[in-house]
This record gives sequence, C-alpha cells and structure tokens, in this order.
Amino acid sequence: MGMSVGNGGGAEEGGYRPISEINITPMVDVMLVLLIIFMITAPLLVAGVPVELPKTSAAKVSQPKKPMIVSLDADGLVYIRDEQVTADTLVPRLQALRQSEGDTVVYVRGDKSRPYGEVMEILGRVGSSGYSRVSLLSQPKAGAAPGQ
Repeated sequence: MGMSVGNGGGAEEGGYRPISEINITPMVDVMLVLLIIFMITAPLLVAGVPVELPKTSAAKVSQPKKPMIVSLDADGLVYIRDEQVTADTLVPRLQALRQSEGDTVVYVRGDKSRPYGEVMEILGRVGSSGYSRVSLLSQPKAGAAPGQ
C-alpha cells in the first residue's frame, strides 16, 4: 500500500510531468524595456531646424532614404538639411549636392509666418539648381483623415 508523492506521476513516468502553462513574465519584461528604449530614442530622431509648418489635409508623402530638405525659418534664414546657407550660396550648394548625391526629390519647408513670395523665391532657386522634382511640406490638420 505504497503511496506515490510528486507531480502525480507514477514510478513508470519517473515522477516528471511537463508544465503546460506559459510564463509571460519574461515577455512582459522585454516589452517594457523596448518601450522605454523607444520612448527615449523617438524624440532624438526628430532633428532639424525648428519650423512651424502650415496645416493641410493633403496625404503624406513617403520619404526617401536621405531626404534633401530646404527650410526657410521664421527669421528668414535658409537651410539645406541642417546647414545654414545664404540666398547667394543656395544654388551652388544644391548643385554640388546634386553632383555628389544624384537627382532626388527636394522638400521645401517654409514657416507659415514668412510671406508667400519668399517661399516661391526659394522654390525658383531650387528649380534653377537643376532638381526636377520639388515638393512642399506641410503638417496635416488636427482631426483630418489622410486622403480627404
């Protein structure tokens, strides 16, 4: 009248029974660490010249690998990516970048406080530098669905 003690297995099973429950604690730990990493690095990915873009309901444009962005900030200063240039050196600098990186889409960002004529002048200079594809950037309106 022997009694078996253990996980319910007899002597023929060796007293071992696999656990059929999933332990999700390690998965939750990994997900929390990834969440913290993304929360810290996400603000660092948005770098550049601070420009307050106008709102629009146009659909978003997919960005190339290395975007060419020409910015006109609220003070009237012109930037190519993060490099400040003057109005006189804008065209030669864009031509040099076109020679080294090839023809790509040039995104023009203009602060909404700047006159429309200044933004159009920048667009004209970008076109005269040899780039054939030029696009204006804007911010979507709050609550506007894409494509409407």
